[in-house]
Parts: sequence; structure tokens; C-alpha cells
Amino acid sequence: MKIRKVVIPAAGYGTRFLPMTKASPKEMLPVIDKPIIQYVVEEAVTSGIEDIIIVTGSNKRAIEDHFDFNGELESYLEKVGKFKELEEIRRIAQMANFIYIRQKGPYGNGTPVLNAESVIGDEPFAVLWGDQFTWAEKPRLKQMIEVFEQYKDPVVSFVKAKSDADFDRYGVAEVKPVADNVYEMIKIVEKPGKKDAPSDLVADGGYILTPDIFAALKSTDLGKGDELWLTDGINKLKQNHKLYACEVQDGQYHDTGNKLEYLKANIDFALKRDDIKDELGKYLKNLEL
Repeated sequence: MKIRKVVIPAAGYGTRFLPMTKASPKEMLPVIDKPIIQYVVEEAVTSGIEDIIIVTGSNKRAIEDHFDFNGELESYLEKVGKFKELEEIRRIAQMANFIYIRQKGPYGNGTPVLNAESVIGDEPFAVLWGDQFTWAEKPRLKQMIEVFEQYKDPVVSFVKAKSDADFDRYGVAEVKPVADNVYEMIKIVEKPGKKDAPSDLVADGGYILTPDIFAALKSTDLGKGDELWLTDGINKLKQNHKLYACEVQDGQYHDTGNKLEYLKANIDFALKRDDIKDELGKYLKNLEL
């Protein structure tokens, strides 16, 4: 069955970016001139997704406004002859069918997925976090969809660790090889540290799940911090499925919910921009570090 829908959890408080996130969603932090969540949505749309299901909270109205039409702004841009900008903001609203759900239930990253059950129905779907993304020439989600279409079982995306610190920050996959960038996943070890890491594959927040994840989450006890964890639900799927790990090819993971990684993402993307890269390059070279 074709993957048509993606769930993007975006209801968190964003406490690592306080006070900026006191009234503004962390997902709307800009990487250059585009909010983080737009990179996530564009990845999904380029991968063939039709329905974007964003699970939000009470202070996330800006996300809905961003992906909506703005007649007043469009009229102004047309009046002053800014047609390039007009075309871009119209494109944003037309990218996909946007559906918004308010998060309800216990804390934890399994809750927003469970909240989307009535919209997903009985079909496989993708999950991408709204405050981080992996950039790849061939989109990460498209690579994952190809793995799912071949093996018909849940898929989790991973990238190669960039530093020893990654083993302390992210889940690491214990796997056995299946194909070039595909592995059967035995388990995910949460933040094992370099010494105890079962591989060099760290989770980057992409999932393709089958609809039985909803029953698995409903039968999952609250875990650490009295939160409902998506990983616990995914582990239950092993009763009826194999789980696959997709190592993203030529991908660069941007953990933009982390202050330092957020700054790095801005620099990385600025250095790809023809209108910015030369002057920024000169500035960085002249810094007395």
C-alpha cells in the first residue's frame, strides 16, 4: 500500500530554546529564511506524501498560519511587484493537504502518534519530528519508502554517527545486514555511549509504521518519566513484524532542537546559498578563533 500520510509531532514546549519559545513554536525557528518544520514538510512532499498531519499544542498557531493562505500579504506583494516572494508563499500553502490535531494524553513521543489514529485509519504511514530533519539529495523519507515497499514491514531511519558524542545523545541500532543500506533491526539501545554502542548507526527521527502501532501503543505502559514512548510501541511490533533500519545515503542530520546543532545547520545551509556563501565564508575565515 502506498505511503500517503505523515504525522509530524509539534506539540512540545521547546524548553531548550527558552525564552524564545515562550510564545513562539520551536518548529518555527528559522534556518536562514525558512522555518525548521517547512524543511520537514518539503521532505515529505518530495517523497510523495499527500496528507500532512501536524499534532500541535495550544501555543502552536503560528505553524497553522505559516502553511495557510494569507490574502492580505499576497495582495501587498502583488502590489509592490515582489512576484518571486508571492509565488513562494503561495507554493507553501499548496504543497499538500494539511490536517491539524491538538495533542491529548500523557506526555511522551508516542502520544502524538496515537492521537492521529482516526486520521490514519488502516494504512501504513510515516512519522517525522517537527524540530529536526535530515537533508539528502534523495530525500530520507523517499529512501525509507523504497525499503518499506520492498519488505512491507516497519522502517526506522539512521545515519552514521559524526562524533563520539552522538552515542551519548541518540539511540543506536543493533542490526544485521540485509542489503546495501538496509538492515534487520534487532533493537535500539538508547544513548549507550561509544564503548557500549552496538553499531555506528544513530537514530535520526524518521519512521514508517504499520497501523497496528496504535494497538501496540494503547497496550504500552508508561515508561521513563511517566511518558508514553514510541520506541516501546515499536518494540511490540516485533511480535508480528520484522523491523528494518534504513541507513540514509548521503544524508546530513540536523538536530535543530539542540542549540549548537541549530547554529551549525544555519551555517551549513548559508554556505550552500549563492546569495550568502561568499560573504559568510570571508567572515568565518577572518574570525580570530
